[in-house]
Amino acid sequence: MSDQGENNNGNQAAGEAAQLRVLTQYVKDLSFENPNAPQTLGPAEEQPTINVRVDVGVRRMSGTDFEVALKIGAEATVKDKTMFLVELDYAGLFRLTNVPEADLEAVLVIECPRQIFPFARRILADVTRDGGFPPLMIDPIDFVSLYNQRRQQLAQDVAGAQQPN
Repeated sequence: MSDQGENNNGNQAAGEAAQLRVLTQYVKDLSFENPNAPQTLGPAEEQPTINVRVDVGVRRMSGTDFEVALKIGAEATVKDKTMFLVELDYAGLFRLTNVPEADLEAVLVIECPRQIFPFARRILADVTRDGGFPPLMIDPIDFVSLYNQRRQQLAQDVAGAQQPN
């Protein structure tokens, strides 16, 4: 038996399996506004319109450690009157070892946010409930589609910038 463990799932770099470890996770910023309380509390005449925004930010902390921040904002309105605004910047510190360079971006903006999303979702549900509203339960996010949309937008932006005026 060799010192290097065998891994037949294709996740090998330099003979060792790729690893993703969550070192810690934390709230970087949390804001909740209830600007029209108490008028907007209680039963509403109609369902609110809720707009949700999601963004992922990555910052290299060392050769193998990365901070991945999941930024989620939501605004609920009824008849152009704001019920609540909530913004959460939730981050995790991840250690990635033996991840091939070609896969690094995808791991950081797909798999890392997928790991911390359930915790951010719970925080948003708790803060909206504590603000006097039913808990905001955000649907699971398809980080693969979000990644592909961003790459496509970037390609269009680059192509547009290269067009002569």
